[in-house]
Amino acid sequence: MKLEMKKPMREKEIPEYKIKLVADIAQKIKTSKTLLIASTKNLPSSQFHEIKKNLRGKAEISVAKKSIVIRAIEKSGKTALQPLKESIGADVALFFSDMDPFSLSGLLTDSQSAAKAKAGDVAPEDIHVEPQPTDLVPGPAISELAGVGLKVAVEGGKLAIKQPHTIAKAGEVIKENVASVMAKLGITPMKVGFEPIAAYDSQADKVYFGIKIDKKATLDEVKDSIKRALGLAINLKIVIKETLSYFLAKAAMEEKALQTISEKHHSHHQNPQEAK
Repeated sequence: MKLEMKKPMREKEIPEYKIKLVADIAQKIKTSKTLLIASTKNLPSSQFHEIKKNLRGKAEISVAKKSIVIRAIEKSGKTALQPLKESIGADVALFFSDMDPFSLSGLLTDSQSAAKAKAGDVAPEDIHVEPQPTDLVPGPAISELAGVGLKVAVEGGKLAIKQPHTIAKAGEVIKENVASVMAKLGITPMKVGFEPIAAYDSQADKVYFGIKIDKKATLDEVKDSIKRALGLAINLKIVIKETLSYFLAKAAMEEKALQTISEKHHSHHQNPQEAK
């Protein structure tokens, strides 16, 4: 009996265009100051191209399959960059730029636009509804608004919201009825655009995760820190330009109070009979 030898399986050859794409991305990684990875999930094609046009001269965008990007990162030979492979998903874009990672991330956040919430979305922040008139007519809308906890009344033939209420809290999954009410009230809490995930700074040879920059929240935090720092400086009686006006005003008030006490004391000694 003659045994037939099985032919060894040949590995599938990698197409030439994929080899070239890997090499091109690896080269961009080597020559760029910053590589930023951003999610393109739910990003409409029209907005993708609009943002790409606005970033011309500031950043170059590459879109490739997960396997291509991972091979390119490996081919770049940069050890510090390897942890970025874990951030590569199915819907990502690569940004190559001479801007620092945080400035580029802030630019991408600024380019996001407001969008309606859909059932299943996660609320990015607490969603408050303030007392306000609406264009909704009485009818089914009354029970729909009441269903999410809103107090309403009929004013001038239209519904008006009478009390403030939080209809969704940050981190909560938005329910279908809540999404419907937000759409009716014109509330657009979601952001559509490139979502920064992580970045690599080749000059510092560092990878940064959680790189999304919220400029408004950061500014509010800085303002709050300044207020607390000012209060601390006053409590510790540290005299600087920012606290000097407070200490001078306090001294003036104390001087006035002492002057009043002194005048009363002086008057008492001058007119002892009147004091009785």
